[in-house]
Amino acid sequence: MSEAMADVGNQRRHPGTIGEVFWTFLRLGVTSFGGPVAHLGFFRETFVARRKWLSDGAYADLVALCQFLPGPASSQVGMAIGLQRAGIGGLLAAWFAFTMPSAIVLVVIAFGIASFGDGADMGWLYGVKSAAVAVVAQAVLGMAKNLTPDAKRATIGGAAMIIILLVPNPLVQVLAIVAGGVIGLLWLRAEAVVDGDSGVDNAGEGAGDGSVSNGEAARQGFGTGLSRGVGIAALTVFLLLLVGLPVAAAATVDAGLRLVDVFYRAGALVFGGGHVVLPLLDTETVATGLVGHDTFLAGYGAAQAVPGPLFTFAAFLGASTTSGPTGLIGAGIALAAIFLPAALLVIGALPFWERLRRAQAVRRALMGINAAVVGILAAALYDPVFTQGITSAATLALAVGVFIAQVKWKLPAWAAVIAAGLIGFAFL
Repeated sequence: MSEAMADVGNQRRHPGTIGEVFWTFLRLGVTSFGGPVAHLGFFRETFVARRKWLSDGAYADLVALCQFLPGPASSQVGMAIGLQRAGIGGLLAAWFAFTMPSAIVLVVIAFGIASFGDGADMGWLYGVKSAAVAVVAQAVLGMAKNLTPDAKRATIGGAAMIIILLVPNPLVQVLAIVAGGVIGLLWLRAEAVVDGDSGVDNAGEGAGDGSVSNGEAARQGFGTGLSRGVGIAALTVFLLLLVGLPVAAAATVDAGLRLVDVFYRAGALVFGGGHVVLPLLDTETVATGLVGHDTFLAGYGAAQAVPGPLFTFAAFLGASTTSGPTGLIGAGIALAAIFLPAALLVIGALPFWERLRRAQAVRRALMGINAAVVGILAAALYDPVFTQGITSAATLALAVGVFIAQVKWKLPAWAAVIAAGLIGFAFL
């Protein structure tokens, strides 16, 4: 049987429909507050425990893969589930339904901020920006606990943080991740990898929720009906866009193409997803004058208060650009561009993952990469989050209060951000 005929046969085995994928993910898109770790918990409850679309072992296998890839891991898990259930149409339906609710809200907020200028003198903005400090601080501490638990990995993370603070450049961030992988491969021994991972050492966005076991996953697969030829084609497109977009943007000096390039690279080069995309987006949008500092941090704070993936922050930035495509067009370009690498990588990697994930060398490299990710996020906590968010004793006090409310009183991030905005509006 030819590869093309095999693909047709595999597609017929998809057990669901695009419609059921869309409505299931739409419900998740409007209710999944709490960030990527919570998203993975919601996904397991919905697709493993309740709907039984896949087994615990298959889900673990999928989470492990998406934590290994750059991009938003929880969104990639959703794309892969949609792909397995209803083919490429299911992947698109899962992404659209899970992403659009928060993207629409953030675009509306962007228009609201634009109608009041940059909003720099508004108390609610100070409140939201100070809350962002607490949210990112909690993310740094949580990731450090899971991903740098020993001296070697803490050293990798600390070195990455120092280098990025001293040389704030997107290329340096990518080099730090690559270096972390190489150092992990050469320096971290096999016994440092937990046998039958629970997701802790492999975590980028979904670490340590204790809901899945890779030991169990090793005995089960995740069928999508994709051939290796399709996977190679998707990975080829991914690399061609990664290399070709910067060249095309520079050659044509086209503002729209430049926007695609900025957000495509952000989605393609950020390991760990979630908050880790912050420093790259800041460098590519704020430092280049596309978006103002205050607008950037206000949007980032607002992104904590909506359900769905944090990468929908791109829609806010696209709608808020000061040059080139802006408004709805800019939001659409930015949103599609930042998620396109995730989709291509899911389609490209799934046909090869079963063999790759068993390699001890890959797992050691991933440990080093995750440690470097912690350092990148720690650097972002200082600049721009702290330097822009803490402007007075009052904003520092509010940030401390939000941090305690989240860590000790278990207040959800979205509720903490809304509360901080209201306090800022009333008192700052």
